[in-house]
Amino acid sequence: MEKPTIAQKSPYVKEEKAGKYAWCACGKSTKQPYCDGSHKGSSFVPTIEVFDEDRKVAWCGCKQSTKGAFCDGTHKNL
Repeated sequence: MEKPTIAQKSPYVKEEKAGKYAWCACGKSTKQPYCDGSHKGSSFVPTIEVFDEDRKVAWCGCKQSTKGAFCDGTHKNL
């Protein structure tokens, strides 16, 4: 099984508008934390998240979180 690239060892904290987002799961996107298609040819696919209202989000930057697209603090142990 492939391991994702660690994009950064901290979350991407952003104020997001209601809508649909494609979170980069492979760690290779140049548009972190969002997918830019860099996963093509690998076993990775982006995680799609939909927000019904505006909210503050801590997107996982290390790509190792047990909460998928959302930071759980795993980066502190890398």
